[in-house]
Amino acid sequence: MYPAEFDYQAPSTVAEAVALLQQNEDAKVLAGGHSLLPMLKLRLSQPSLLVDIGRIEDLKGITEENGALRLGAMTTQQVIQDSDLVKKVCPLLAETASHVGDQQVRNRGTIGGTLAHGDPAADQTAAFLALGGTVTAMGPNGERTIAADDLFLDMMTTAVEPDEVLVSVSVPSQPARSGSAYEKFANAASGYAIVGVAAVVTLDEQGACKGARVAITGAGSKATRALGVEGALVGHRLDDAAIAAAAEHAAEGLSLMSDLHASEEYRAHLATVFTRRAVTRAAARAAAGS
Repeated sequence: MYPAEFDYQAPSTVAEAVALLQQNEDAKVLAGGHSLLPMLKLRLSQPSLLVDIGRIEDLKGITEENGALRLGAMTTQQVIQDSDLVKKVCPLLAETASHVGDQQVRNRGTIGGTLAHGDPAADQTAAFLALGGTVTAMGPNGERTIAADDLFLDMMTTAVEPDEVLVSVSVPSQPARSGSAYEKFANAASGYAIVGVAAVVTLDEQGACKGARVAITGAGSKATRALGVEGALVGHRLDDAAIAAAAEHAAEGLSLMSDLHASEEYRAHLATVFTRRAVTRAAARAAAGS
């Protein structure tokens, strides 16, 4: 099927992009296009204007600022996967990027597009939540910062307003004695997560867990923190028994999806299994680095 007719603009600055969005309430931002273009072809989305932000150079690049990693919204998944700076400061982002689609997808798909689109099965949404990052959005009233816990509202619905452009992503560097990991059960055809789990754990000087953030994608209508898992991990030494017990809370609070790929019950089972795997690897990495 062909998309419905639309106009096309490719601004050279963020201000120009915001102005175009403000002038047309039916406009859509085009970043890498891997999520939006299929929706256009199926006519699930029919914007009257596409605002292509791919030529805005200020939206690209990775820097380290004040103990945090800043990524321009148009930074591609492949650049994130290959970046030595990302691997050093925030290895979870690089690891998760390697799970995104295939190399062709990673060469076009962007971190900003992934987070702004809010696909319920995207990989980096879980990593971003687990890391406790923030995004900066620019709109007609200027810049504002949105915390990870406030970004994902529902299926393909985020706190980024229709007349705003997500311009950057920031994630804090991991403290000492921290480890992270991403594990997923992937759809064999698309690579999307049927269930994906990102985990970040921090150990105290005695080897017990003093901090944990675990996020799950693919299982529900949006990426979601596994608060029950986190609460069950903190204060305990992360041996196999403690991790397995905590992982039993993985499906709590999730609005589990059911489709031809997996039932609600199977997704709940996968959430438990892959939470255990992600936390086990994150804990081992934390212990190795302490």
